[in-house]
Amino acid sequence: MGELYLVRHGQANSGAKTEEDYDRLSDLGHRQAQLLGAWMRDHEAPFDQVLAGSMRRHRETAQGMGYTPDITDPRLNEMEYFALARDMLTEHGVNPPSTPEDFATHMPQTLAAWEQATIKGGEPFATFETRIMAALSEAAKPGKRVLCVTSGGVISMVMRVALGLSTDQMAHMLLPIYNSSLHKFRIRPEGTFLTAFNAIPHLDPPHLADHRTNL
Repeated sequence: MGELYLVRHGQANSGAKTEEDYDRLSDLGHRQAQLLGAWMRDHEAPFDQVLAGSMRRHRETAQGMGYTPDITDPRLNEMEYFALARDMLTEHGVNPPSTPEDFATHMPQTLAAWEQATIKGGEPFATFETRIMAALSEAAKPGKRVLCVTSGGVISMVMRVALGLSTDQMAHMLLPIYNSSLHKFRIRPEGTFLTAFNAIPHLDPPHLADHRTNL
């Protein structure tokens, strides 16, 4: 039996208006990564392989956790949400979200339009799915423990494939994913099976309640 651990990056620059400006951890994001790394050293066995997407926020999260990725793989990078939001405005007249409540409505609409190819963003929906699953299928093997530092959209896509979710269900799985959260899968010859979703044991103490973020 193998194990695949997916970690969402720490809080990024949530006030950003562009992909480039978003792609860096906030002070809190760095702290979240440090706390997760300390928890994992106390509670988890070593990994056979550590992967990360090639985005700055992935690199900073892995470093904050105390890991140096064996492989930096751009196939594990996030969807280009700002590009998708621009397409939603241009093609469908839907304004980009300005509040968390707006985001909760905008994300399912956007993913539906993206899957239906009425918007494209930086790449087609099918390409996003294919690149993620190709990268992880190469890494996740029976008998190996693999850690992957990536993004919420990547994690929700893995959930979609592993659990047979619709795109709308995938969107609603994505929305509550915490920064620096941990997601575990068991790898067997029969398939990939979810064993933990959105875990934040490193942020469980009551005095760290203000460290629990989604955006």
